[in-house]
Amino acid sequence: MARQRNIQERRRSTQLAGEASADAAADARDAEEPPVDPYSGAFFDCDNTIMQGAAIFYLGRGLYKRKFFSSRELLRFAWQQAYFRLHGAENAGHMAEAKESALSIVQGHRVADLEAICEDVFDEFMAEKIWPGTRALVQMHLEAGQRVWLVTAAPQEAARVIAARLGMTGALGTVAEALDGVYTGRLVGEPLHGPAKAEAVKALAAREDLDLARCAAYSDSSNDIPMLSLVGYPYVINPDAELRRHARRNGWRVRDFRTGRKAAKVGIPAAAGLGAAAGGTAAAVAIYRNRHR
Repeated sequence: MARQRNIQERRRSTQLAGEASADAAADARDAEEPPVDPYSGAFFDCDNTIMQGAAIFYLGRGLYKRKFFSSRELLRFAWQQAYFRLHGAENAGHMAEAKESALSIVQGHRVADLEAICEDVFDEFMAEKIWPGTRALVQMHLEAGQRVWLVTAAPQEAARVIAARLGMTGALGTVAEALDGVYTGRLVGEPLHGPAKAEAVKALAAREDLDLARCAAYSDSSNDIPMLSLVGYPYVINPDAELRRHARRNGWRVRDFRTGRKAAKVGIPAAAGLGAAAGGTAAAVAIYRNRHR
């Protein structure tokens, strides 16, 4: 009975995290022109998919530089980042530690202050870590008239900055509770990780009237199989070993920007109205532009 109750509570926490993230993403949206393709879009994981390493650890470096926490805590951030870079996958224990550290660090600070810091941290640490290949894929979807969202376990404030700098429509990230513009040290639900990402995508799709069967999703981690499985066009970028095996079994396309090894080309989904990709990113963009001149 206790186990069943715990499962139900965890499921509810996961749904709450997803709904809170979708609400935050919707609230942050500016008015925009209607997209060319209003029913399809793309969802991109951040860590090791869009950028090398993990956004939350770059944020940790920025906060340390501004004396938010001690050198001992910075060493833990550095170790977690090194593990992530070496193994190419998230470790649940490290994620939990990072969450607890982040919450304790920001408690009592103003949301506006963290938002400003996130802008600086992107310029200082993240901008040079963006994978050009993935950035081109983001642009492909935008060129195709689709909306594009970042989906990450990083704080919503950092997620918004990354998405804005890449020209994306918006971002789904972990939502930290705040009262009167000040962080309480608690999360709304849980970190946007694993199943919580899938819940956030489902919630956003319902708000935006998206047809997930016509949407695409990109990730490097087996933790994101729930999110990838939601959409009609799942793509695997820089995969960990488990996700690579899963992709092979299910016929998902793979692209690895970390090495020179061959991988299946990733192109705009057929739902974008461009048909299957005939080549690399530049070719797909050229095809789209030629058809719309």
